[in-house]
Amino acid sequence: MVWRRSTEDGFFFEPTIFTGVTPNMRVAKEEIFGPVLSVLKISSYEEAVKVANNIEYGLSSAIYTSDVTTAFKAMHDIEAGITYVNGPTIGAEAHMPFGGVKGTGNGHREGGWEVFEFYTETKTVYVDYSGKLQKAQIDNVED
Repeated sequence: MVWRRSTEDGFFFEPTIFTGVTPNMRVAKEEIFGPVLSVLKISSYEEAVKVANNIEYGLSSAIYTSDVTTAFKAMHDIEAGITYVNGPTIGAEAHMPFGGVKGTGNGHREGGWEVFEFYTETKTVYVDYSGKLQKAQIDNVED
C-alpha cells in the first residue's frame, strides 16, 4: 500500500488489494471508499450471504452468477440498498431511489426520478387567451 503525498498528484492511496482477509478483520467490516479490494475466500452461497450481512453497513452489493435462481435469491437475501447482478458495485445510482440500509448511506429513498412523483401532485391546466367562449371538443356546431 502506497500513500502518495504530492502537491502534483494529490493525497490518495494507490489501488490496493488485500488478500487473506477473514470476516472478522476490520478491513472486511468497514466501508472503504477508494480503489481498495478486500478478498475473502468463501465456500458457499449461504456463507457469502452470512458474511455480507454480518456487518453494520449495507450500501451496495454485487453477485456474479449464471444461475438466475441464485441471482433472485441474492436480491432477496442480501441486506443492501442496491444489489447488482453480474456487474460491479458503483454505489448509488443517481436516477434511482437509494440510500443504503443499516448504518450506511443517507437513509433516504426519496432520490432519483421517483422523488418527483412522491412529492408532487399532477394538475392539468388549460388557458385560453382568446376571450371567446370555446366549444367543447365534442361539439359539431359550425360557427
